[in-house]
Amino acid sequence: MIDQLTVFLENTEGRLAKLVRSIADAGVNMQALTIADTAEYGVVRIICSDAKAAKEALEAQGYRAMVTKVSAIEVPNRPGGLADLLGVLDDLDIPVEYGYCFSVEKDRAVDILKISMPAKASRAVFAIEEKGFKVLRQEDLA
Repeated sequence: MIDQLTVFLENTEGRLAKLVRSIADAGVNMQALTIADTAEYGVVRIICSDAKAAKEALEAQGYRAMVTKVSAIEVPNRPGGLADLLGVLDDLDIPVEYGYCFSVEKDRAVDILKISMPAKASRAVFAIEEKGFKVLRQEDLA
């Protein structure tokens, strides 16, 4: 499992730019960012080189942030790569709350998944890898 930074963000002009500038000023590199929004606020989820340092920097600037454990699984970057992974998780009865992905190289992508039952997912790592997927650790993303 890896650390994901989650930030609750007012939906106002320039607020996202200030958020990512604060992370950059803390010397933290971002690998992925996704935003879910409503009219009033957004939920920003970030995979970065040091989620704890980013959280501290953001809280010092008045942001509400938290670090959450998520699964990062490398899949082939081709049509059906994610479908194949989700099929394996479904066969293992592992529920997914949400997810997003990013490309690493032309032929590889990483799917970030919030698993409802992390203990069950941890026990299933061998079965997931046996099906040809690679479960990543924090240092794999550096």
